[in-house]
Amino acid sequence: MPAAVSAEHAADTAPGAGHGELPVLVLAGPTGAGKTDWAIRLAESAPVEIVSVDSALVYRGLDIGTAKPARELRERVPHHLIDICEPTESYSAGRFVPDAVAAVRDVHARRRVPLLVGGTMLYLRSLLHGLATLPQADSRLRAELDARAAREGWPALHAELARLGPHAWHPPTASASSGRSKSVTTPAARSPSCSARP
Repeated sequence: MPAAVSAEHAADTAPGAGHGELPVLVLAGPTGAGKTDWAIRLAESAPVEIVSVDSALVYRGLDIGTAKPARELRERVPHHLIDICEPTESYSAGRFVPDAVAAVRDVHARRRVPLLVGGTMLYLRSLLHGLATLPQADSRLRAELDARAAREGWPALHAELARLGPHAWHPPTASASSGRSKSVTTPAARSPSCSARP
């Protein structure tokens, strides 16, 4: 069963927070736990708008296998952060946080209560506690690393990470994590000129 709790940090970031303003509510849990039904019942009886906290629902056209609420339901009860980008676009916690903060502010501006609903805990945690400051992704460096991996194999890149030291090492569970670890430890990625994502 999903749990509903007050998102104190999110409420603290809302306009007028701390002055008796409207709260931000959170309903989180795994797919199939009944979050949507619970949220809809609440939204139909209270001044609530739903803000999705789901990494799959942001994509247009991904309606099957994502538990995306039906269009008719979304027209009846206001939903935010659903169908906001194409499947070919990259969407991350770094994009979610400003999108969610903007949605919360918009809902509050209408004197309604935002209900954050979903199960993508990385997104929720990032919204409530912030994101780590990391270097901006470098697509050129990533392409170079992918080309090296194609020539030398991912085990060779994993071995190089191990030689760089424990601060750079992540277990070889996926090629994507190896490429990201390698790009973070590359001197260019550590330079002060690299900007961190918001």
